Amino acid sequence: MELFMQLTNAIIRTVLSSSHFLYGIVFVFSLLSQIGFAAPAIIPRAPEIAAISYILIDARTGHIIVEENADEPLPPASLTKIMTAYIAVEEVLSGNLELNDDVHISEKAWRMEGSKMFVGVNTQVSVEDLLRGIIIQSGNDASVAIAEHIAGSEEAFADMMNQYGEVLGMSNSFFMNSSGLDSELYYNTMSARDLVLLAQATINRHADFYPMYAEREFTYNGIRQSNRNSLLFRDRNVDGMKTGWTDAAGYCLVASSERDGMRLISVVMGTASEESRAIETQKLMTYGFRYFETHKLYDADQVLTNVPVWSGEENSVDLGIREEVFVTIPRGQAPEMEATVDLDEVIHAPLNNGQVMGVVNVVLDEDVIFQGDIFAMQEIEQGGILKRFIDWLTLLFSDLFS
Repeated sequence: MELFMQLTNAIIRTVLSSSHFLYGIVFVFSLLSQIGFAAPAIIPRAPEIAAISYILIDARTGHIIVEENADEPLPPASLTKIMTAYIAVEEVLSGNLELNDDVHISEKAWRMEGSKMFVGVNTQVSVEDLLRGIIIQSGNDASVAIAEHIAGSEEAFADMMNQYGEVLGMSNSFFMNSSGLDSELYYNTMSARDLVLLAQATINRHADFYPMYAEREFTYNGIRQSNRNSLLFRDRNVDGMKTGWTDAAGYCLVASSERDGMRLISVVMGTASEESRAIETQKLMTYGFRYFETHKLYDADQVLTNVPVWSGEENSVDLGIREEVFVTIPRGQAPEMEATVDLDEVIHAPLNNGQVMGVVNVVLDEDVIFQGDIFAMQEIEQGGILKRFIDWLTLLFSDLFS
């Protein structure tokens, strides 16, 4: 990344637009001239995955590495509980809940079938314990209890789930309960793409709570239960997230893994067995880590170049990027990237700090892998009358004799 930035100012080509006294300024920089050609990227076809739907993304950039039927709404089974836990944590972060708050266990929650935390009817259980019961033990009873506590009823909580889904951009999901249990009349639906969006939001927004997804076991009411995500026990890089199974859904798994500064999130839905969902997930993770990398282009508030300013108290202004920029590229192909910074006009003062001045485009193999605004990095006041007059004459004669 440092060498990439050193080349930002390597070549400057200025094209004069005589009809409007405007400059189209294009800064072209490439790693090729400095460090030679990288070996061609040889990336095999993605592995065949035995699942109805699946997706693999770079968690930092959102880049999709592999996908198949990723927008198909499918029954998610207990993957639903990622949303249930997400809302509960949001309530904690907003101050509406405390981790040590007691939650009343209703008869409905206590009677829930399927996987359980084994809470007692009419008992009080802390929010923190219920979160672990949902995330680690996949407790349907815990899911209903937290839903009733937050929204008054599970039906009202399902409405909250749908509203959160809209906010997160989950366009192919619909929730009718907090647990993911199917019935003869209805079941929840989620797509693989929606699930990675939810997983991303969980990892990014709930950093202090996400480690719960990596806990291998939880004991409540004297009953110790292991996390159903078997990859936590066989792959040290996997640190979450959630399994699911019903007859309608098949065996499902959302997983996240981090290695050498790269975090991947995968979803497989509708596999044939517990072992199959683990194996198919490992195929995706292995492919992603082997053939791709997360590459840092720019730091936050990094100056890309310095350009002339006309009619100002200063003669030039720094232009740069406000936020960190990462891209997903084939492993080893960073030297092949080229970037251009396009400025459409001659730059006249006054300028505001943070004013958009142009666009930077980063290209790899003729594909634009990043496009973003560049900003003035400081304020430039307008110069005095004499300075403005001299600059006007300079531009005039420059246009006449070009």
